[in-house]
Amino acid sequence: MLDRLSDEWLVIHAVPVGTAGSDIDHVVVGPAGVFTINSKYHEGMKVWVGGKTLMVNGQRTDHLRNAGFEAKRVTKLLTRATGLPIMVTPIITIVAAGSITVRERPADVVVLSSTQLVRWLERRPRLLTDDQLNRLTTAALDPATWGSPSLPAVDLGGFAALRESVASARRRRRSWGVLVLLSPFAVLGAGLLGLFR
Repeated sequence: MLDRLSDEWLVIHAVPVGTAGSDIDHVVVGPAGVFTINSKYHEGMKVWVGGKTLMVNGQRTDHLRNAGFEAKRVTKLLTRATGLPIMVTPIITIVAAGSITVRERPADVVVLSSTQLVRWLERRPRLLTDDQLNRLTTAALDPATWGSPSLPAVDLGGFAALRESVASARRRRRSWGVLVLLSPFAVLGAGLLGLFR
């Protein structure tokens, strides 16, 4: 979805931060500023957002806290690399949820469905000059900014294969469920046939 952004936007996927193996799902730099995007796949689940709480199927999550932490980390790293006083906006994008209810918007984290994300970004007002945007883009593309030896070449096609694998497993599970439900009837039917012989 982020590939639909115009050429003014830079999108980096799976940004490694430090050497401990942690990464940020997506860092986006564009005319409207810098954004960290933490994508969460909650297929068919009920997502509820209220101020400082984000729940999935009634269970509290750390999504808001983690998204805020990532944005602060990126703010510090890009400010140090560019010398620009920037503020990074953290976004949580919910993928494939059954429903998203926002009772109260969080004060410091934006929560969107994945279908809203690109349009929301494109509608933000321009905050950066061309020079600032160039400096931030250059710094974001430099692995040294992130304390990593290199930025990964991400094969997003792997996600499609994983999604198909999950869907296939789900279909098999449903088939087995139907067989388990029907097996007592098959036994009963075989017993009845034996009575009438």
